[in-house]
Amino acid sequence: MFSKRLFSSIVLVILAFAVILPGNYVLGIALLGISIVAFHELINAYEKNENKINGLLKITGLSGTILYYLFLIFEFDLIWLAFIVVMTFLSLMAVYVFLFPRYRVEEVLHTLFSFFYAPVLLSFLYLTRQMQYGEFIVWMIFISSWICDTCAYITGMLFGKHKLAPILSPKKSVEGAIGGIAGSALVGALFGFFIEPIMGFDGIAVIFAVIGACGAIISQIGDLAASAIKRNYELKDYGKLIPGHGGIMDRFDSVIFAAPIIYFLAVFFIQHASSL
Repeated sequence: MFSKRLFSSIVLVILAFAVILPGNYVLGIALLGISIVAFHELINAYEKNENKINGLLKITGLSGTILYYLFLIFEFDLIWLAFIVVMTFLSLMAVYVFLFPRYRVEEVLHTLFSFFYAPVLLSFLYLTRQMQYGEFIVWMIFISSWICDTCAYITGMLFGKHKLAPILSPKKSVEGAIGGIAGSALVGALFGFFIEPIMGFDGIAVIFAVIGACGAIISQIGDLAASAIKRNYELKDYGKLIPGHGGIMDRFDSVIFAAPIIYFLAVFFIQHASSL
């Protein structure tokens, strides 16, 4: 099991470099594929609880995901992205009212939730990559999630005594969570120190340390949130796509939460600092 997990982790890192370094269409298409799978995993989680989201509801949510990424890749205008999000909601409500009582409001809400949770939040990885200095900043998303996860695991194994969320995730500890935050801040600071001359202005190491710490806090909430949904629906994993990890939602749960936070922090700290 461990060897499968390690092998899958190595493959994921290689694939991350392969799609993030070129960015643009390569990254956008990759995120579209990941988002479609994640959308289906969330829908399937709901359906495992003896519910059914089929027909036009699922098609509408999937269509919204595809349109959202097409506008993201080819238009790259935030107003159009907001338009697609609103129109997806309105379209789901149209299906609900015109086919009433075929669908229940819970089914509509879960479809909208599945659309926003993975596809929309994951798109901030693309938005971060496309921003000024995005080729560097985007790696803070993975430092705040995957590096945090590794540091939290090691720290928890060595020093963990106090349970972080005993009912939801008994193996996670407060000490591990602090270790994850500290590890992300430290790696972020080191990364910032080395790329500071390339970016051309001072203070990147400190900024990346702060972004890494904040992102790590949110990414751990994302990890626990995905676990909470699995507990609600009595699932072990969201899928079996990634050997040793589970599904897309099992591996990208922390990335999904970290991506928008890193984007907004980068806009606030880095773009503001570069304009001074």
